[in-house]
Amino acid sequence: MEVYCSAQEFMIRSGNPGQWGRSYPTERDVSDDIEKGFCRVIYDETGIHAVFALCTGADPYYAVIDGAWPNGEEYASIHRVASDGTFRGVVTFAVEYCKKEFSNIRADTHEKNIPMQRALEKNGFVRCGRVYVRDGSPRIAYQLTAAPLSGGNDKHYGK
Repeated sequence: MEVYCSAQEFMIRSGNPGQWGRSYPTERDVSDDIEKGFCRVIYDETGIHAVFALCTGADPYYAVIDGAWPNGEEYASIHRVASDGTFRGVVTFAVEYCKKEFSNIRADTHEKNIPMQRALEKNGFVRCGRVYVRDGSPRIAYQLTAAPLSGGNDKHYGK
């Protein structure tokens, strides 16, 4: 939760006070991620510095999109990406991690979350349209279609 608090403060200072505010994700959201096996952490000997959720199965908020997904194949979703500021490249790390197992990866972010938009686009995600999350607010929807790694070959990714 400390990492999420750091990320909330960063978003507020960066002109994006509405996406998470100081109340999202809740302890219950994080607990659910842990219980479902979705929670991934980036840490060193001093502690946890970043976290993200790698969610498998269909995301109910992605069922309806103002736009179009590149395909209707199974996908994983990256959600709740956060850093305490000591670890850079969290999105790139999360994407590379996910590409080892999944050929379709979806994500979404708030229109005011420019750092996340840039990071997703830098990592090959394409804008697909707009989805609406739990509270009914819009998010920019993204998808990356990449060949998953096999046999430890980490040199090439298809698009």
